[in-house]
Amino acid sequence: MADLGKPLPLPSHIHYELLLQLLEQQTMATAYKTPHLRLQVQELIITLRKAMSQQRQLEETCKMAHLEVEYQWSTNQLTERFLPKDAAR
Repeated sequence: MADLGKPLPLPSHIHYELLLQLLEQQTMATAYKTPHLRLQVQELIITLRKAMSQQRQLEETCKMAHLEVEYQWSTNQLTERFLPKDAAR
């Protein structure tokens, strides 16, 4: 695999965890009595778990290829890092 020249930006795992906690604890509790809503919330939870799993697979691929990963906490981090210095102001 080629060197990327800079770390691969990925969401921090905490973002997935926070969304999953919100959906499992609060959204599901509210939607539980409405079957079609409950099903949609369950599908969303499954999708997020799959996304988190796929990100972990990507991280493992990067690790095996000796490519650096940088966890992002906000979109501001991306703007500061990837735009030319004059454009970020």
